[in-house]
Amino acid sequence: MKSIPFLLLFFILISGCKKEQTDIPDQTLLNEMKLNQLQIIASHNSYHKHMNDALFNFLKGIDFILPSQYKIAELDYAHENFYDQLDRYNVRGLEIDIYADPSGGHFFHRAGNSLIQKPTASGIDELKKPGFKVLHIPDIDFETHYYTFKSSLTALKIWSDAHPNHLPIFLHIETKETGVGDAVSLLGILGFKPCVKFTPALADAIDEEIKSVFGNNLDKVITPDDVRGKYATLKEAVLANNWPSIGESRGKFIFVMEGGAKEEYLQNHPSLNGRAMFLYTENDMHPESAFIIYNDADKKEDSIQMVVQQNYMVRTRADGINKQNKTGDYTQQQAAFRSGAQIVSTDYYRPDPRSKTRATEFSNYSCQFPNAALARINPISAADRQGIGIFAE
Repeated sequence: MKSIPFLLLFFILISGCKKEQTDIPDQTLLNEMKLNQLQIIASHNSYHKHMNDALFNFLKGIDFILPSQYKIAELDYAHENFYDQLDRYNVRGLEIDIYADPSGGHFFHRAGNSLIQKPTASGIDELKKPGFKVLHIPDIDFETHYYTFKSSLTALKIWSDAHPNHLPIFLHIETKETGVGDAVSLLGILGFKPCVKFTPALADAIDEEIKSVFGNNLDKVITPDDVRGKYATLKEAVLANNWPSIGESRGKFIFVMEGGAKEEYLQNHPSLNGRAMFLYTENDMHPESAFIIYNDADKKEDSIQMVVQQNYMVRTRADGINKQNKTGDYTQQQAAFRSGAQIVSTDYYRPDPRSKTRATEFSNYSCQFPNAALARINPISAADRQGIGIFAE
């Protein structure tokens, strides 16, 4: 009689394992599906580290006079390094902000340190070299896991080479050309410099840096040419659902750009012919439309579903900086998941670390798929598969 509870427990465990296995789609069927039939979680400003406490507290004290884009609440967050995001938290999309620095040294000095009587020289030799730099806001919010675009891409290639069968990684590249020195010119007396504006040559240089890491043939990159194929424009190819399969996309990256360099990047490259990156557009009215941004899933859920059904890729956000991590509200996240947006961006792929020690201020809100799935089959573009979770690479 004593063995009965053990037998019951055994059968319960076996039943539970069988049920979990049914949630894993057949790999052959999965690989035959199209890239736009995935849904993944991405991080926002993925390179970002928290600014030093002294500068943060100084800016907090003058927050009432700061322009809206420099409000302290928008700067008060931090991310893990890329390897931890990919391996520990199932992130399959990353966002990298880049600034042009064709001569080198433009960001070697951090003028904001002069506000707290600290040396402005960074002492970082990597910042003296020409090439695109990775940071959020020059002179004030400059702490980053990766100082240069090349070093961030190199880290990703190392990870990819070690995981050759990984699901495709979406890289959101924001090209930035304004900072505090552009917004308040009088700060020039304190060393706040305006940023370098993008030119067609600098737009070309972005592709050159990508190729310097991934090779001229871009074998590990899904390019606009790959998707366009025989069609005249990207839009036509997307409407025809000419996306590669998931199997063809394994081990690869998809670069998508927004920001100040968009016009220059398109110049002499109609429909992104010969380019390494796609562009984010705000609607589906452009010949280059393939990826569309609708950041507020709570308000744009119907719009997102409509364009996803037309085979477009959409990026939306599950949460905002220092909002849901305080309120614990999952409304926007649930709308993002329901919408079918393929790229769901979050700052909280794990709960805000401050929730462990300051539980009265920060909730345990986080953004993960059910059962900690790595990704899932899209609930809109593959509705017949009901958003089943994917658990392998």
